[in-house]
Amino acid sequence: MLLVRECTAEDVVALEQAMPTGVNDRYGKAFRRQQAGGSSYLVAVRDGVLAGFGEVLWDGCRMADVRSQYPNCPEFNGLSAFPAGQGIGTALIRAAEARAENQGFRMIGLGVAEDNPNAARLYLRLGYQARTRYVDSWSYVDDAGTKHDVDDPATFMVKDLTA
Repeated sequence: MLLVRECTAEDVVALEQAMPTGVNDRYGKAFRRQQAGGSSYLVAVRDGVLAGFGEVLWDGCRMADVRSQYPNCPEFNGLSAFPAGQGIGTALIRAAEARAENQGFRMIGLGVAEDNPNAARLYLRLGYQARTRYVDSWSYVDDAGTKHDVDDPATFMVKDLTA
């Protein structure tokens, strides 16, 4: 059985043990945003085992140019499902959509990297429409302590939740 729910402190520990992010503290940062009310950090659990995660950012896309084009549009960000192709990603997206709708939002968006056509096909199948090309800029620190800046060409896709 697959269950999607909000992340707990115990989930953060389990995620970090399974897929370490080290000093980047990816899971901890998302959990703290959730605790502060800025997001809903969702986890998928299948038969008691973590099987995926993603975060609904209530203020919208991190990239200001996209956020200004789509005000009042939360973004579902950082989707990861393991193993892929088992319906876990779809379940997480549907849960994100339901939470956005329950919060009174009329649409929800997500970004997809141009080099990820499988994800783009999934999002199209789920009713998302490609809207805006942008560059998703982010950074991380490697195990040696070196900071890396990344610029990923991406497309912001939007779904009308009122349709």
